[in-house]
Amino acid sequence: MTQTPEELYKEGLERYKAGEEAQTLIPVFKDITNRSPKSSSTWISLSWLYLLEKKPKSAYKAAKTGVKLNPDDPQGRINLALAMLEMGEKGVRTHVERAQQMIMADSDWLEEIKGNIQDGFERRADWPSLSRVKSWLFDV
Repeated sequence: MTQTPEELYKEGLERYKAGEEAQTLIPVFKDITNRSPKSSSTWISLSWLYLLEKKPKSAYKAAKTGVKLNPDDPQGRINLALAMLEMGEKGVRTHVERAQQMIMADSDWLEEIKGNIQDGFERRADWPSLSRVKSWLFDV
């Protein structure tokens, strides 16, 4: 029996949380986005994996799609801002400020974003763009 995109997504997240490398998960998440192109969370997760692998152009495209599908997902905005920073694009601050508004209004989002940032530093220790975004989000 073939797994649904939702089942594949859940399995992919579990593999990620278990410590699997982003490089091996990118094809999995690309397949899920092909099978379920309107799933914003899958695009946002794919963009994060690309960011971990230092592929900002691919991350930008995936994050942009995720934000277009769900403009109210702070992680999507953060991923888009990170990709833009790494490519030297302008307009980063708007996405960071929007993400900041969302996470300050919702404690669940706040904890999730803090956890994701910590995870980012654990998987990619020297990440200047993530340091900048973290500072913008929390050093107010």
